[in-house]
Amino acid sequence: MAAKGALDGGLGGDAHAADVGALGDAPRIRSILTEAARDGRSVSYSELLGDLGFRFTRPKMRALCKTLGEVDRLCAIDGEPDLAVLVVRESDRLPGQGWWVGGTALLLGYDGPWEGAAAAHFIREQQQLAFDYWEAR
Repeated sequence: MAAKGALDGGLGGDAHAADVGALGDAPRIRSILTEAARDGRSVSYSELLGDLGFRFTRPKMRALCKTLGEVDRLCAIDGEPDLAVLVVRESDRLPGQGWWVGGTALLLGYDGPWEGAAAAHFIREQQQLAFDYWEAR
């Protein structure tokens, strides 16, 4: 249900009712990312925001990124691989700066650059863990 008075005009076009609570709904976002993992695919920030009923804006992306930390916390509690690593920029299919500086990469043993071939290789490995885990579930 959309919050009263909440309109998402996004980057243009008609404003429409949007459920502003969706940006903080970790279980819902986790479900979307679990389905993507089952399909063996990453999801762009814009695509994930669209799945939640929003157009891409930087403030919405920042709110979404805060919730991705909670998604990974819930995954860890349940002994599942991280899912936030599936959320990537459209330009290079790598997670944004917030994912890297949040410490996840270091916890996973990666201390390299955030862009380029080494980063892409590391991200593919981490994404494959999620794909393999969810493929048969």
